[in-house]
Amino acid sequence: GPADRAVAELARALEAEAVHWTRGYDATSRRVEEQLTGRLAELGIAARSFPGFTIHEPEALRQRDGEPYRVYTPFSRAWLEHEPPERPLPVPERLRFLDPGIASETIESLALRPTTPDWAVGLRATWDACERGAEVSLERFLDGPIWSYGRARDFPGRPGVSRLSPHLAIGTISPRRTYWAARARAEALGRDFGAAWPFLRQLVWREFAWSNLFHFPDLPDRPLRPEFTRFPWQEDPAALRAWRKGRTGYPIVDAGMRELWTTGWMHNRVRMIVGSFLTKDLLIPWQEGEGWFWDTLVDADLANNAMGWQWVAGCGIDAAPYFRIFNPVLQAKKFDPDGAYVRRWVPELAKLPNDWIHEPWAAPPLVLEEAGVRLGATYPRPIGRASCRERV
Repeated sequence: GPADRAVAELARALEAEAVHWTRGYDATSRRVEEQLTGRLAELGIAARSFPGFTIHEPEALRQRDGEPYRVYTPFSRAWLEHEPPERPLPVPERLRFLDPGIASETIESLALRPTTPDWAVGLRATWDACERGAEVSLERFLDGPIWSYGRARDFPGRPGVSRLSPHLAIGTISPRRTYWAARARAEALGRDFGAAWPFLRQLVWREFAWSNLFHFPDLPDRPLRPEFTRFPWQEDPAALRAWRKGRTGYPIVDAGMRELWTTGWMHNRVRMIVGSFLTKDLLIPWQEGEGWFWDTLVDADLANNAMGWQWVAGCGIDAAPYFRIFNPVLQAKKFDPDGAYVRRWVPELAKLPNDWIHEPWAAPPLVLEEAGVRLGATYPRPIGRASCRERV
């Protein structure tokens, strides 16, 4: 049932003295928590909420005039100047659970797993969606990749990122735990903690997004720059369908969209490329991309998703210059130089040489023939209103 009613009824049945929870910062969570607090008060049960989803709460960081930050760099400086988070408490040696004897649903009875067609095969093969999986990902990252993150994070074909975002989104690990684990590992290795800053910036970016959503609740639906409400976006169902399916004819875009559908995740550099392609090349509204990401990402995060799409569309906070366009060919050549990422997710192009893997339409006919590529048949020709080669 509705969270406020169900939790209050359970608390009464258990004769609980208090209900504790981790605060949410989106409008829906805040409304539910307010309603729950009222129901608990009527029952004489204490309501206690705590920070935890972010390291610093959104209302804790403001400009001197009291206004929220609208640019990332000053926000990040304020974040660093703020008191560091408290260390997490150690794992309890034992926990005592109640056996309330209250009838409840089972996980199986909810029928959450897909049956036919089973579209979650790739998700199950990719993710261990529990606290254990989060800890394994964290340890793997701290064992090496974190120290080269600043150099490696932009290359989707290499294992240079943490892959912690799904766990942070669903709560199987906390940002505070992540922060202190990185700090402890730096101390143990005798490293300057500043070496972890390129990665920690991503935690700050996440908190910048939640600050935006907290102060601007319409972030997922409306452009923060009001002039963009009049932007002449285009309706193009065929192009949108091709983008979703990874059939645009631009290999780096198609690789990203196929990775997303198969695994529920996409490398951040590629997210910017596919987002720019949808909004700047196809002129399709950013809300279409935001909605597709929300439905398909295992790390779907209301604030990050909304702010990221407004950023790439040029209509949100910290979005200057609004006219920036990511050239998918130049981006691919720079960040996937050997074509490893494209070859993995667009296998029909795997036999193309490096010189042509990112722009097969420009390859000589003999090269295409030797690679078994037939444009318009085995792989689509590029879609869009203008050649991306004209883009900067």
